[in-house]
Amino acid sequence: MTRRKKTRSLADKVQIRTGKRKDFKKWRHENPDQVTSTTRFTQKKRQQRKLQAARRLARQESGQPIAIHPETSGHDTPDGKDD
Repeated sequence: MTRRKKTRSLADKVQIRTGKRKDFKKWRHENPDQVTSTTRFTQKKRQQRKLQAARRLARQESGQPIAIHPETSGHDTPDGKDD
């Protein structure tokens, strides 16, 4: 008989999942109106999106404007000869 290795984690000592995971997935699929995210999670995500948008805007502002099609952007000039 071999000795069992000592461990500090509680994962081996406590059985959290009882095999009902598939049932929960089925229930969650059938009742989407009862499954909602926590307010903490939604607030966190909203804050992350705001921060991401601010960073993106700052990146766009700091970048150099480039003329991708310089020959087509000259239509606004009054010296054009398109009579």
